[in-house]
Amino acid sequence: MTVLVVGDVVDDIVVRPLTPDAADSDTPSTISACPGGSAANQAAWLGALGTPVRFAGRAGAANAEEHAAALAACGVDARLAADPGAPTGRIVVLARGGRRDMYTDRGANLNLVPADLPDALLDGVGLLHVSGYSLFHPGVAAAVGDLMRRARERGVDTSVDPASAAFLARTGAAAFRSWARGARLVFPNLDEGRLLTGEHAPAAVADALVADHPVVALKLGAGGALVAARDGTRLRLPSVPAEVVDPTGAGDAFCAGFLAAWADGRPLDDCARSALGTAARAVASVGARPPATATEYGSRPA
Repeated sequence: MTVLVVGDVVDDIVVRPLTPDAADSDTPSTISACPGGSAANQAAWLGALGTPVRFAGRAGAANAEEHAAALAACGVDARLAADPGAPTGRIVVLARGGRRDMYTDRGANLNLVPADLPDALLDGVGLLHVSGYSLFHPGVAAAVGDLMRRARERGVDTSVDPASAAFLARTGAAAFRSWARGARLVFPNLDEGRLLTGEHAPAAVADALVADHPVVALKLGAGGALVAARDGTRLRLPSVPAEVVDPTGAGDAFCAGFLAAWADGRPLDDCARSALGTAARAVASVGARPPATATEYGSRPA
């Protein structure tokens, strides 16, 4: 099964302080420039896991070809629109052990338009996966929502990763749930799930979301994952032990691992184990992409 992923592509600047912060002065750090973006990361991991995958998004004209090449190195059929006026989005990621703070400029991602998402993208596709970042901006949400409608008309399943608790809180749960309703699978983390449902306990969050989505994979960080399905399935699995070097992209890798197994027709417990194993691989290296195939951007200015 070919998976189509739609959403953001960005330049990640990952900062890892080597000492406690020195207020108003210099903190020794390692700084890496890497390709990123939630949806692009998910596509890259899917490709690295051997799943046929296509990606659609928008980058600045100055480095759209570079981003397409980075995705192609992971086995992704990248269909990137080159924006002549806006730069590729950028995120500064401040990574401290198991925590990361992100400072986000979405850049050209905010200019994604219907012309970037033609019907031909859906040819041969069995699943359309959408990063929630594409549902937080009205114009982009309209374009992506129309693609989701066209996918459903073709009998193509859809899935959604809410992606950002902060953006979700600003947008509002009701608006987001109306955009995402109809997706077969949803991949919130616990903070996002609580915002979407008003529930607190993981089991209650999953039960509430199953009303909208037949399959819910709730990401619980170090606590593993809870998978719930409308047929009554409830699976609670622990995380896979890993040395956390950089948690950036762990949730993206989780989605990709789950969808790779889903695309192979494997049962939900296998999908969950694949998701957790892929997330463990992601946190063990710097950057949000598969370490064996990610392109380093350190040779150009950050």
